[in-house]
Amino acid sequence: MKTDRKPQRPVYPTPAGLVTSVDKNGKPNIITLGEIFNLSIREPVWVGISIRPATYSHGLIKEQGEFVVNLPTAAMLPKVLGCGSVSGRDGVDKFQRFGLTPLPAKLVKPPLIAECPVNLECRVVGFHNVGDHDLFIGHVLLEHIDQDALDAQGKADMNKLDPLIMLPGGFWRIGERIK
Repeated sequence: MKTDRKPQRPVYPTPAGLVTSVDKNGKPNIITLGEIFNLSIREPVWVGISIRPATYSHGLIKEQGEFVVNLPTAAMLPKVLGCGSVSGRDGVDKFQRFGLTPLPAKLVKPPLIAECPVNLECRVVGFHNVGDHDLFIGHVLLEHIDQDALDAQGKADMNKLDPLIMLPGGFWRIGERIK
């Protein structure tokens, strides 16, 4: 038997992310997002991020047209929560405050976060209001992955990546591979 209920936050997992952006002077900011969406998985590779319009990062990404999706490990949860607890609008340097290391991106202005094993350099190719958030569609121009997170065949090893996953009510890590 199934229970009917009013639609709410999805009950399936999505990767959490730290998204970097920059202001017009190149000063970086980080926003914590509980959901990063794969929209197109072959060329062009597109990802989606939904951000509330009132946030500081929303304005930066809309103005600059670029962002980097940084996928943290589950062990980084305190830093992920920390970045989500303060606003860059107040002048906070989240890299310094939470012990994160900015690395220069190759194709966009926002920096990569060195501690995140996966980084996606993105250029905004679409923007849509989707209810209480705005959806930024990012064309992934370049993917960076830590070499030690790859298996012998050069594919991402989920155990080594240890991705941080969000579900309603909390954060999780991925379990065992079943096939």
